[in-house]
Amino acid sequence: MLKKIAVFASGGGTDFQSIIDANDKEGFCKIEYLVASKPNIGAIDRAQKAGIKTLVYDKAKGEGIAAFYRFLTEVFKREGIDYLILAGWLLIIPADFIASFEDRILNIHPALIPSFCGKGFYGLKVHAAALEYGVKLSGATVHFVEADVDGGAIVMQRAVEVFADDTPESLQARVLAVEHEMLPLCVKLLCEGRIEKKGRIVRIIREEA
Repeated sequence: MLKKIAVFASGGGTDFQSIIDANDKEGFCKIEYLVASKPNIGAIDRAQKAGIKTLVYDKAKGEGIAAFYRFLTEVFKREGIDYLILAGWLLIIPADFIASFEDRILNIHPALIPSFCGKGFYGLKVHAAALEYGVKLSGATVHFVEADVDGGAIVMQRAVEVFADDTPESLQARVLAVEHEMLPLCVKLLCEGRIEKKGRIVRIIREEA
């Protein structure tokens, strides 16, 4: 039986779209929900086009974020959601929510953790910091989510060369291309039971011949 996932997004949803596209081709999971951090973002349009249900946090309606996470916990447990995938989610997730889905939440971060990560490092800020520091390699990291922001066990990393004439925008574009390959792959491996985690050490189980 296919595993059920919910994908969290806060913007245009290109990482979300990469999962949709890969799953359309390979059929490794059932995408039950998009969780959006605000109304009227591109990710919602992508979900509607793909026939995926949406759960939207709307701060303007006066709903507290803690109540929203409690609502999500109830929905996901009631409907048997197996894994949660953060694909450009910009809201900090509370520890009690993470504990409810221990070792079942993946996040993608646009840098090679432990560099340029943690609170305040998101979007173009990550790439600007990498360029300011003068690194020659950046990249992307898929990791398990723990209460320590960007501190969970690393599942996969891929490097991207940094060029002398890079801007935050140009570096972001190349890192995004890597994200769009790596995140769907990690979701597929997770849903197929091929990610083994022991403490901070994660091993990818080879597919049997």
